[in-house]
Amino acid sequence: MKKWILILSMGVLITSLTACSSGGSSTADKVTSKDGKTILTLSVTESTPFYQTVEKKFEEKYPDIDLQINAYKTGEQWGSGDYEKYRNSMNTAMLSGKSMDIIEVDDLPFKEYVSKGVLLDMNDLLNKDQTLDKDDLQMNILDGLKVNDGMYTVPLGYMLRAFVGDGEMLSNANVKFDDKTWNWKEFEKVSKEVIQKKSGTDEVYALASYPPELLFQEMLVENYAAFVDPSAKKATFDSTEFVNLFEQVKQMYEEKIVTSEEAKPGNQMFNSTSITSPIDFIEGPYMLFDQPKLLQSPQAGETGDRKGSRVATIKQFAIHAKSPVKDEAWKFISFLLSEEVQMLQDREGFSMLKSMNEKKIDDLQEKVKNGEYKLPNGEMAKVSDEQFAVFKQIVQSADQYVDLDVKVLNIAGEESVAFFSGQKTAEEVAKLIQNRVTTYLNE
Repeated sequence: MKKWILILSMGVLITSLTACSSGGSSTADKVTSKDGKTILTLSVTESTPFYQTVEKKFEEKYPDIDLQINAYKTGEQWGSGDYEKYRNSMNTAMLSGKSMDIIEVDDLPFKEYVSKGVLLDMNDLLNKDQTLDKDDLQMNILDGLKVNDGMYTVPLGYMLRAFVGDGEMLSNANVKFDDKTWNWKEFEKVSKEVIQKKSGTDEVYALASYPPELLFQEMLVENYAAFVDPSAKKATFDSTEFVNLFEQVKQMYEEKIVTSEEAKPGNQMFNSTSITSPIDFIEGPYMLFDQPKLLQSPQAGETGDRKGSRVATIKQFAIHAKSPVKDEAWKFISFLLSEEVQMLQDREGFSMLKSMNEKKIDDLQEKVKNGEYKLPNGEMAKVSDEQFAVFKQIVQSADQYVDLDVKVLNIAGEESVAFFSGQKTAEEVAKLIQNRVTTYLNE
């Protein structure tokens, strides 16, 4: 995910958030512009051509609304302490009722906002909306984001996390496993069996070019809810279970199941990847394996049947509960889910409309059939119709949303290096992570 960096002064930030003189105050009555239009305010992290296009199209569709986008200039990285200042200022504005009408809540503790009653439940607004085709919406994504059955955020798009296996290697090894139910322990078992059956003198690995801190973060994502309770602002990284996670990762490297070194072609059986568009189903997997097999990532702890892949949302929006223009705010949220916005090229990720995702996959399939699509290395992509059917099924059924804080993952990843390099024990690193995360959660 992108890292945002705030470069406006705090004075300007607070002025933008309260926006009393410009009509952004959520506690006042509706405010109109000089030409009599209803002012609707939107808070986003940065100004982009995408938002400029959306603003223009929205105001053309609703000429009686003046959409005012309040954005924060960004750079390549956060300055020291800027993220915390931004987060704290947003929290102050949200909880005091002086926020914008609509807020981009990425990297903000929106569940805390829900518990404080400052975000609007949009369930009824969606159900009553006559402009959206509910059957075409990715409701599995929207349902996965619900808090206590309330729909408080709506994403602009989503991406998938997936495992890709070497289909030929796995088939030749004849090792049976169900990726809908497997966990990291079974991942180890399957990998060992394949490695033992693979002939040749070269080392074979389950994952290669994979630093231990990266695998540790990957496994932590699956275990995140067991160690972090954002609503209570508590973490249990100093627990025995968390220390065991360190040891489990370490063991996989000691047994050479996973390596941070690069493997020779044909000697790596899996790869973990992000899929943000139909092309990602082809370019990454088919560059790495001749017969890639798309799989779900191993689960944490006990196994359980899953319907779909893990989901990460892109750009979540919420409506402030004290906004005096809730109806106008919903018109904007609904507009974001419309085909007019979902089809924009600058919009990131898979669409929230099933039909649009299916069309993009169909278009790509047609190009592959006609020999019009080549891999980045110049070779023709050989993808069967059956595989395109699998692509569609994965996109449409994705529903495993993991609610996590990227900042917490980064803290864990940074501190874990000291353990994997042998500088500190797992217990020492766990305490450091616990202290840093606890401080962060209570800021």
